[in-house]
Amino acid sequence: MTQEGAFPHIDFDNRIWSFQDFVNGRTKPYDDNGHGTHVLGIIGGSGAAGKGKIQGIAPKCGLIPIKVLDKKGNGSKEKVLRAFQWILENKDCYNIRIVNISVGTTRREGHEDLIRAVEDVWDAGLVVVAAAGNMGPGRCSITAPGSSRKIITVGSSDMLMKNHGISGRGPTKECISKPDIVAPGSEIMSCTNSDSLFPYIARSGTSMSTPIVSGGIALLLEKYPQMTNLEVKKKLWKTAKDLGYEHNLQGWGLFDLHKFLQ
Repeated sequence: MTQEGAFPHIDFDNRIWSFQDFVNGRTKPYDDNGHGTHVLGIIGGSGAAGKGKIQGIAPKCGLIPIKVLDKKGNGSKEKVLRAFQWILENKDCYNIRIVNISVGTTRREGHEDLIRAVEDVWDAGLVVVAAAGNMGPGRCSITAPGSSRKIITVGSSDMLMKNHGISGRGPTKECISKPDIVAPGSEIMSCTNSDSLFPYIARSGTSMSTPIVSGGIALLLEKYPQMTNLEVKKKLWKTAKDLGYEHNLQGWGLFDLHKFLQ
């Protein structure tokens, strides 16, 4: 789920298994914002356009971008809820295992149905990974649906403190300690929504940290396809590197892909 869609970048090869557009109803992949393509590239870009120099975490995984936000990055909760319902109805058809949510609402109230919907996806057995949001560094700044107690919430390890301390931190309104884990999020190079000679761009935020973890989970499930979402979450906890910050800032610590896959 990449929110703003997906440009048919060369790095995605023939691995866009399905494209769903809840904004304009188009059937072929497109991205009129760029954020969605960038997130998708972090998860599974092959690196073909850059001769392998810029590659996603899981460069052979299947990709199913779902567009719920417009070209300005705005959208409605209703479209997001429809997307979650589509995932539940089609998870077996496409063998969907991981839902990456690199978006969050900045509203403080009125997102209980959004939380219920994302937890329904988790309860259906899927691994749900969501951004902590860029509303930090103050306390209680985790955005929804990353504020759900069940799903895996990702902050940015290099955007926790000082001038770039925008990564959302807990506790949530329900006194849940979040995020669960952190990963790099500053100046991450990935695919852009153009056919330029160098079709990559650097972006920053927890939206970039989240697909790093999702891509790692894709590699893990390739090795151990029988693992449950709870087992995946427990393995993240056991293999994270403690950065020495409080739990409501770093979660379990820094995502360590090498240890995670051992």
